[in-house]
Amino acid sequence: MFFLLGTGLWVGLALMGVAYMGMIGFTPRNPGSSMAITVWSSASSWTLTSLPLFIWMGEILYRTKLSEDMFKGLAPWLARLPGGLLHTNVVGCTVFAAVSGSSAATLMTVGKMSIPELRSRGYPEYMIVGTLAGAATLGLMIPPSLTLIVYGVSVQQSITALFMAGVIPGLVLAGLFMGYIALWSVVRPQDAPDPEPRIGFIGALKNSVLLIPVIILIVCVIGSMYAGIATATEAAAFGVVGSLLLAAGQRSLTFATLKESLLGATRTSAMIALILMGAAFLTLSMGFTGVPRALAGVIASWNLSPYALIAALTVFYIIIGMFLDGISAVVLTMAIIEPMITAAGIDLIWFGIFIVVVVEMAQITPPVGFNLFVLQGMTKHDMGYIARTALPMFGIMVLMVVLLVLFPGLATWLPDMLRQAPVPA
Repeated sequence: MFFLLGTGLWVGLALMGVAYMGMIGFTPRNPGSSMAITVWSSASSWTLTSLPLFIWMGEILYRTKLSEDMFKGLAPWLARLPGGLLHTNVVGCTVFAAVSGSSAATLMTVGKMSIPELRSRGYPEYMIVGTLAGAATLGLMIPPSLTLIVYGVSVQQSITALFMAGVIPGLVLAGLFMGYIALWSVVRPQDAPDPEPRIGFIGALKNSVLLIPVIILIVCVIGSMYAGIATATEAAAFGVVGSLLLAAGQRSLTFATLKESLLGATRTSAMIALILMGAAFLTLSMGFTGVPRALAGVIASWNLSPYALIAALTVFYIIIGMFLDGISAVVLTMAIIEPMITAAGIDLIWFGIFIVVVVEMAQITPPVGFNLFVLQGMTKHDMGYIARTALPMFGIMVLMVVLLVLFPGLATWLPDMLRQAPVPA
């Protein structure tokens, strides 16, 4: 598999190729018909419908004036905090993550707004780039999250429950990022620019009106799921309609932008769908080889505690994340990892949030840190410089894993409340 991936072959095709060889070597079943049935079953999953819809929603919003309006609306409230307008990177990414499931879309949208503004105000480059690299990973955790959709489909867990599980950890991680910015401003006050001129409460309130459209969209998408009005797929449809109305209201919706958003969503959706098809076939093939059962048996024989298992998996995913993008890392490993997790008695909803945090780390670790590539294209800095600026954010994500292990209720409390809520008549 690593040989095929190293040749530059598409991940989905590499997975199918390895699975095909596994079927030939370990079972008398016809590999062609098995592949056709498995690929069709995985691709025709109704749960997967939300994926292209959320991607399309993010593509539409990326082409609107949303990012510019967000900066104007947030800046007056954040300027007086320790660290000043650097907090717009974190809060902007948190807000946009709630209407986009993609880390890259979050990074590009907020980055094109905040980088020029923060540079013009004299903020140090290493803080602008580093905080943006880390905060953009919130697009993977705060619902709607493409990684959580892929994970939910892979392990057959409720997408809505996973989305709800990501809310509190996502906000805690955003708080940790903001805490780091505040600490930096205290430790290195000489690097901070002069404070922004005050515009007064009334002026700040007027600018906040610009945030109303995106708040309404967040309420439509996440609120409809939390209230039990809509499933994840239906909420995605609400989000697309809302983003189209928002783009039309801002006069950003032209035939050209609609076409670009559709093409962008189609490319990304097709890439992820091909990976999922290959992963489904590989899961079937791996089952016939007996590797997952044997590996789970070996791990079980070590009598690792759940804490030791999570520590080992954290290191494993950090290493594998250096060479694979997040979604590929999830679908490649779930066939082997899920039996271990189940045998150890670890909650699969909680584990989904853990996976997202370690995959977030992979977004900012070279040599294949996707956020680093996007930032390199936006800022023209070399990869080493961007990776160094993002290193403190990597440390904060490791701290987030520790908090998740110590306080598992961060991820499980909200889904449990949702399950216990009475179903409306």
